[in-house]
Amino acid sequence: MKKTTIIRDIKITAVILAVCFVICLVLHKSTKADTLIPAIFVLGSFLVSSATNGYIYGIIAAFVSMLAVNYAFTFPFFKFSFTASENLISAIIMIAISVMTSTLTTKLKVQEAVRAENEKEKTRSNLLRAISHDLRTPLTTIYGSSSALIENKDNFTEEQKEQILKGISQDAQWLSRMVENLLSITKLDNGNMKITKVPTVVDELVDSVLIKFNNRYPDCNVIVETPEEFAVVPMDPLLIEQVIINILENAVHHAKGMTKLSFKIFVSPQKAVFQIKDNGCGIPDKKLKTLFTGSCDTSDEGADSKRSNAGIGLSVCSTIIKAHGGDIEAQNLKHGGAVFRFSLNMEDMYE
Repeated sequence: MKKTTIIRDIKITAVILAVCFVICLVLHKSTKADTLIPAIFVLGSFLVSSATNGYIYGIIAAFVSMLAVNYAFTFPFFKFSFTASENLISAIIMIAISVMTSTLTTKLKVQEAVRAENEKEKTRSNLLRAISHDLRTPLTTIYGSSSALIENKDNFTEEQKEQILKGISQDAQWLSRMVENLLSITKLDNGNMKITKVPTVVDELVDSVLIKFNNRYPDCNVIVETPEEFAVVPMDPLLIEQVIINILENAVHHAKGMTKLSFKIFVSPQKAVFQIKDNGCGIPDKKLKTLFTGSCDTSDEGADSKRSNAGIGLSVCSTIIKAHGGDIEAQNLKHGGAVFRFSLNMEDMYE
């Protein structure tokens, strides 16, 4: 990877300097506007610094630019001449300006990288704060329920035992899904998981999603609408399944008053759009901006704490879709309810 980056930076430097040289040569022969030539090479050094990594390429570009100006555009032409004081002073000034510009550009890039890393750390912190209580609550419930069964099993009726075991099973399933979400977002965020896109038949993806969703929520009916024509979309199908199920689950848990849940897919030559819409209570406006960061959820303040992982689930969705090079958004509907949309690029089919 490092070797590839070095070769890429060398090519960028060579191309930019070559373009600058050609432009200056044309100006020199056609307009005699030699005063613009140093400025063009300074701009070239700036572009090199902006497009490459580190200080070295900008400094090399500055030094090469100084030599090019002295050799081709300073009298005597097409000869190196540092004997004349004005030539030497001009060369020193030009390389100083170019080096300073390159250094400043590199520092700005470093500051931007630090800012991006700080933003990422802030997101991680928000994620940890969001899940700290959520993980503890079901674990406490599982421990308490199992302990009660072990210590007082003779005091419970068969119906009560069945209810306790059902609660333990539900909490364990919730924990399993939470851990699955956290593993996905951690791997993708650290760059340890490479997205492998394969052509996926839309109808097969929908069938797989509905089977898993109906197993968890047999009483929730999802109205599905897929393209009439045979549609294939490039994606990692397991990860996209996770995204769709997370959004559907979010509606089940947080769209209070919901009586209709729909899932629709639109496919065009450029993009495939996946839309999940409900007619529930909608999303509070103050939470829309941070909905996909993991720092909040769509539940009400007094909602069941074990269900407050909506932010984590939606943060996972955002991470997966961005890793695919797609977009994801959420909006409130005018007549009540909310709609979630994410898109995947179809151009990847032809790469």
